[in-house]
Amino acid sequence: MSKAKTAAEKTTTSAGTTFLNGADALKAGFEKAVKGYDTVLGYGKDTAEAYMKSATVAGKGIETLNSEIYSFSKDAIEESIAAGKAILGSKSIHEAFELQTDYAKSAFESYVSELTKFSDLLSSTTKSSFAPLQGRVQAWVEVVQSARAA
Repeated sequence: MSKAKTAAEKTTTSAGTTFLNGADALKAGFEKAVKGYDTVLGYGKDTAEAYMKSATVAGKGIETLNSEIYSFSKDAIEESIAAGKAILGSKSIHEAFELQTDYAKSAFESYVSELTKFSDLLSSTTKSSFAPLQGRVQAWVEVVQSARAA
C-alpha cells in the first residue's frame, strides 16, 4: 500500500505543479496582453492627437490662403476699375493704348507674384500639416516590435 500511496502523492504533486505552472503562464500571458493593449491604446491616443494638430494647422493655412485670395481679388478689381477710368479719360488713342499696356503689364506681374505667394503658402501649409503625422508610422513599427519582443 505504501507504493500506491507514494505514487498517488507523486501524481498529486505533479498535477499541482502543472496546475501552478499553467496558472503562472496564464497570468504572464494575461499581463502581456494587457501591456500590449495599453501600448496600442497609447498609440491610438497619440495618433488622434497628431491628426488634431494636423487638422488645426491645415485649417489655419486654408484660412490664411482664403484671406490672401480675397485681398488679391479685391485689389485686382480696384486696380481694374481705376485703369478703366484712366483709359476712358484719356485724350488720345495712343494714350489709351499706353495706359492699357501698362495696366496689362502690372496686372500680369501682380498675378504671377500672387501665384508664387499662394504656391509658397500652400507648400508650407502642407508640410506643416503633415509634420505631426510623420512619426506615426515609425511609432507603429515600434509598437509591433515591442509586442513581438515581449
